[in-house]
Amino acid sequence: MEMKVTSYIQGEWLTEGAETNLISAVTNEPVAQLVEADIDYQSALEYARNVGGPTLREMSIHERAFKIKFLGQYLMEHKEKYYEISTHTGATRTDSWIDIEGGIITAFGISSKSRRHLSDLPWHVEGDVERLSRKGSFMGQHICVPRHGVAVHINAFNFPVWGMLEKMAPAIISGMPVIVKPSPIGSYLAWEVFKDIIESGILPEGSFQYIAADKPGDLLDHLNSQDMVAFTGSAHTGKKLKSHPNIIAKNIPFNLEADSLNCSILGEDVTPDMEEFDLFVKEVAREMTVKTGQKCTAIRRTIVPEKRVDEVIVALKARLEKTTIGDPAQKETRMGPLASSQQAERFEEQLQQLSEITDTVYASTSNKNGAFTNPRVLVCHQPMQVDEVHRLEAFGPMTTVMPYKNPQEAIELANKANGSLVGSLFTADDELAHTITMGCAPYHGRFMVINRHSAGESTGHGSPIASLVHGGPGHAGGGEELGGARSVLHHMQRIALQGSPTTLRNIVKQHIKGAETQESEKHPFQKYFEELEIGEALTTEKRTVTEQDVEEFAELSGDHFYAHTDPDAAARSLFGKIVAHGYFVLSATAGLFVHPDEGPVMLNYGLENLRFVAPVAPGDTIQAKLILKRKNVRQQKKDDPFPFGVVYWDVEVTNQENVLVAEYTILTLMKRKHKLDIDEG
Repeated sequence: MEMKVTSYIQGEWLTEGAETNLISAVTNEPVAQLVEADIDYQSALEYARNVGGPTLREMSIHERAFKIKFLGQYLMEHKEKYYEISTHTGATRTDSWIDIEGGIITAFGISSKSRRHLSDLPWHVEGDVERLSRKGSFMGQHICVPRHGVAVHINAFNFPVWGMLEKMAPAIISGMPVIVKPSPIGSYLAWEVFKDIIESGILPEGSFQYIAADKPGDLLDHLNSQDMVAFTGSAHTGKKLKSHPNIIAKNIPFNLEADSLNCSILGEDVTPDMEEFDLFVKEVAREMTVKTGQKCTAIRRTIVPEKRVDEVIVALKARLEKTTIGDPAQKETRMGPLASSQQAERFEEQLQQLSEITDTVYASTSNKNGAFTNPRVLVCHQPMQVDEVHRLEAFGPMTTVMPYKNPQEAIELANKANGSLVGSLFTADDELAHTITMGCAPYHGRFMVINRHSAGESTGHGSPIASLVHGGPGHAGGGEELGGARSVLHHMQRIALQGSPTTLRNIVKQHIKGAETQESEKHPFQKYFEELEIGEALTTEKRTVTEQDVEEFAELSGDHFYAHTDPDAAARSLFGKIVAHGYFVLSATAGLFVHPDEGPVMLNYGLENLRFVAPVAPGDTIQAKLILKRKNVRQQKKDDPFPFGVVYWDVEVTNQENVLVAEYTILTLMKRKHKLDIDEG
């Protein structure tokens, strides 16, 4: 037994302390030792705040996101040893993929979403400017800034890698250093991944620390209002930590993601000869056996039409009989043991409580011991009257079948658990899907609707996705994780700035509508990315629109809408006369501001927020103003001929009376002069 799970605090591995054996769920033998050092938690927090925090905050959001991307690539290169270690947690190769590669892919996803949707600044400029005065000299702008604290993560045992990475990635991208405390069960896997993170040298010193301990000691006593806590685990433990006096006294943000009694519903329209029936049974069986049912999103309550109860049970039994239980390292194994013998004992105790209010209709005959167990199917014949079945959770390979009489009763049953992480519905009837989804929505953090058309590419009932919110109301904790860029903003402080447009622009380093601009001495399309400055502008020459322009554009585009081509009909229109096509104005504007010569500008990447504010008629004269709004560095890939960035330009089109007729944001790709550390080629 060579592996010692030690704390990493203030840049040092703490190798001395009380040692406890960490037991393999498969062999019931020690696989590692947990070394619990005497940690000065106050100093650890100060180290994160004073060393890790300032370094992270000096970087832009995109730079921090690239750190996570490169870290994910590094961990992928080492994944096979994680798989080998993971078998001792009871996980099969499939189970381990969810935890290991699923965790890394989640980090990748949050990194990508952050680089796509958030500002390439140390802070994020959120939404449009708010006009607060009649003349526009007093404006408001929301921005999200990094908190000057530490993100403390206390994680559950069932997903040692995914749980650590899905929390760490958005915190680091937001600019917050992290202290993580995994559950001792399976912590040797989380520790191995953490060790590689430190050895990679990708994250700055002080940005990531690891606590090897059974309990977090007095850690929560030393938190302040700039810190945050995220907990995943049982609702009981989560509520206990959330009610810590210091958490309450200082209003420290606490995100609780608790195990919940999730459900899956079979629509009353589904019959055994339909694809949706087989898909439903397959999904319930899968959620029972993947990770040996140790998932906070597992289907604990199987809600079916009362006329289908027997058919569902028979089909579920037939599928579960094919589940091979054994050593997860063996390819033929489909379900390994629970994470520990203690978890197995707890599971049996929970099943015993449920057996008093349900009937057991399936328990496989495999003789297992230690952490091994068998799948169980229970049935509660009166789920509307038996409240306990919606409160007691057995954390393992089981589900309880519950009959319902009509869709409204199905909704009531789904919601009786007082909040869950996820619900799902299998139906071929979209109207029924609408009714049940809207009825269940307030009580569930995620709701998956499956039919034969979506099943082939479905990620499954129990799979949180990086781009979607993960959490749920009530019993599920009331928290919110993931959600792409939302998960990053969750860690930041949103502040409403007020001032003149120019002052706000100079504060947030992004152009604000109405701010002063500086005319560029050189056409901006002839400048490299690094040479462009926020707020520089190009005011174009003027162009008078003619009847011939409108006629020729109609012929060229095929757009013969009456307001552009039929004088009589146009006279009765909102405009009262022939007007130019909006897209002609757009095209003519491009002709005014583009530079014809070869230069740093590569191409038009797209446009956003296009509005045609006022009509342009033949005889009107238009002029454009191009204003540099913001810039994002893009990573140069190996196949890219040169490095570049994305430049966002606000375009304002006015007529001869200086009335705004159109506005939008155009994106251009601009060459960079220099390569950066993020570039691959």
